[in-house]
Amino acid sequence: MSTAPASSADAAAAARYPAAGYAWYVCAILLLAYIFSFLDRTITSLLVIPIEHDLGLNDTEMGLLQGFSFALFYALLGLPIARLVDARNRRAIVALGIAFWSVATAACGTAQHFWQLFLARVGVGAGEATLLPGATSLLADYFPPRRRGLALGVFAAGIYLGAGLALIIGGLLLRWLATRTLVLPLLGALHPWQTVFIAVGAPGLLVALLMLTVREPERLGTAANKGAAGLPLGEVMRYFRANAATVICHNLGFTLLAFAGYAATAWIPTIFIRVHGWTAAAIGIRLGIIALAVGPVGTVAGGWLADRFEAQGRAAGKLRVGLIAALGLILPAIAFPLVASPALSLVLLVPFVFFVSVVWGLAPAALQEVMPNEMRGQATAVYTGVLNLVGLGLGPASVAIIADYVFRDPQRLNLACAIVVPIAGLLAALLFVLGQAPYRRTRERLEAKL
Repeated sequence: MSTAPASSADAAAAARYPAAGYAWYVCAILLLAYIFSFLDRTITSLLVIPIEHDLGLNDTEMGLLQGFSFALFYALLGLPIARLVDARNRRAIVALGIAFWSVATAACGTAQHFWQLFLARVGVGAGEATLLPGATSLLADYFPPRRRGLALGVFAAGIYLGAGLALIIGGLLLRWLATRTLVLPLLGALHPWQTVFIAVGAPGLLVALLMLTVREPERLGTAANKGAAGLPLGEVMRYFRANAATVICHNLGFTLLAFAGYAATAWIPTIFIRVHGWTAAAIGIRLGIIALAVGPVGTVAGGWLADRFEAQGRAAGKLRVGLIAALGLILPAIAFPLVASPALSLVLLVPFVFFVSVVWGLAPAALQEVMPNEMRGQATAVYTGVLNLVGLGLGPASVAIIADYVFRDPQRLNLACAIVVPIAGLLAALLFVLGQAPYRRTRERLEAKL
């Protein structure tokens, strides 16, 4: 059979996408937004000890501040925001979200009590709920399927660029502020951790303005191109039920990988401070360098490998990469919290960060393959709602609860981490194995309709 018609069809489909140069410009703007997103949400992990000291908190309360407070409204607002993403101007929604979470991050620096900081973190989560559904929907209409894995891998590099910069900038600021006190009008003298929150939050307002330079693209890949009208929620739920195995295995598999990543990274600085006697500045700078150097390599490598599987005709290639990552993180996750040498622990963090980072671009990219365009934002919101409630909401808290209430010893935080994280990786691997066949069937049915 001749392949000419298929090639002509592919060329015609590719011609509907915006020019590659402008598409990568949009990807760069969204990458910058994702960098600030993770900078603002990650900075708290470096500030655990001073916040606990100044506000009189314990590890369990800090686990709630790092995870549950952020995840609660991220998850609750995710679906309503995503329905707007699937029907309205995505660029404007994302720009408003960036401005909102930036103000909320700076507001964390004004907190004087637990509940004030909790509510400010809720605001950060509410604002950030706009970014992933909006960005993945935009990128799916800027890049054809054969380039989508790489584009979303580049976008996902913002996770580690942001987290790395949070640790490095936070560490340097803490070191500089050790001998200085910032005094602001109305707020008075600030603790160093308060100053750090304000310093990382305020610049995000400039990113919100930059987002307004992005053009809203045509919605592609829909039946009769009905994406701009939106769909009744009942129709969305019927599609989810008809493809329940695909949705469950995808959402829970990638969520458990996120659980492993969040559970570990929330406490790595504290483990080094308590077990190895390092300062927050020392571990922040070193861990930030690892995140900057290794994380983006992992996200891009994951996208590249998924695109290679796609070129080989492996319809569930993105889940296959997820399986590789889940199995790869288990051994370093057991070892890095328990080794006696802090230098060896840092070395073991390199493969751990690599394997965790591989999947961040894959999960939203995989959803684009099994969801109609007019459901992509909502599907992403459901996934990120599960991810944030379970992965971010429970990951950091689970490690702290085991240390506080099972071992009854905060010094054994490292042992709790070495138990929780590998189990999450093993369960994720099982779900990726179970999910590949239903994922292929869902994708084949959807592509037959387009």
